[in-house]
Amino acid sequence: MKPYERLALTGRVALITGGGTGIGKETARLMAARGADLMLAGRRIEPLEQTAEQIIAETGRKVLIRPTNVTIPEEAQALVADTAAAFDRLDILVNNAGKGTHRPLRTMDPGIWDKDLRLNLNAAFYCAQAAYPYLKNSGKGAIVNISSLAGVNGTLGVGAYSAAKAGLHQFTRVAAGEWGPKGIRVNSVAPGMIGTELAKANWTKTGYDAMTASKGFPLRRYGESYELAEVIAFLASDAASYVTGELFVVGGGPQIKGMIDTDEG
Repeated sequence: MKPYERLALTGRVALITGGGTGIGKETARLMAARGADLMLAGRRIEPLEQTAEQIIAETGRKVLIRPTNVTIPEEAQALVADTAAAFDRLDILVNNAGKGTHRPLRTMDPGIWDKDLRLNLNAAFYCAQAAYPYLKNSGKGAIVNISSLAGVNGTLGVGAYSAAKAGLHQFTRVAAGEWGPKGIRVNSVAPGMIGTELAKANWTKTGYDAMTASKGFPLRRYGESYELAEVIAFLASDAASYVTGELFVVGGGPQIKGMIDTDEG
């Protein structure tokens, strides 16, 4: 196999949760462009339909959609089973469904805490556990869990989300250890500030200046969804065949505070 061919996903089937918008959408587009057929899942059917139509027009790949609430174990299990039945295989699972509730800990309702943990941590477990037998049979099984820098450093105001994403890191490590002998690789990607459609809409709504906020990053800007997709697709491919149990941070560089000005041109 030529080196560049190891990035190809030809003949593989990928299930992407949260696949209708943002990072999930760009990951789906890239994986299809590299040869994968897709099942896209999400709660709202309209974005799934629009993304599927766009990908089919761009690539001609087979793309199916399934509205699903992956926080319900039975729905997650049915989603995985239906994917494997429709394509007669499953090779890649991208656990991308996630969202945080902005609420200080002192006023957070326990129901909100539980809701955020179910979506950002439990759902990944439900889908991964259901996918295990199919990924084992694939011979090239790969799971990519989409985490967050909030799970690395913590973020004020989204305590439940931060805790869930931190838990996702350890789930990734344990699953990689348990399932590696069966040929399944499990990795996670922790995005920093990414300009998804939803994020940009919220920035506009709240007047948040993302470009100014990102001046503290070494790359001096926020990231784009397609930049996350490149890392996710890499981890799902043979190019990452000896990579498992790892956390890949995609955040524009470490946010290091200095004591002197080192920008000398």
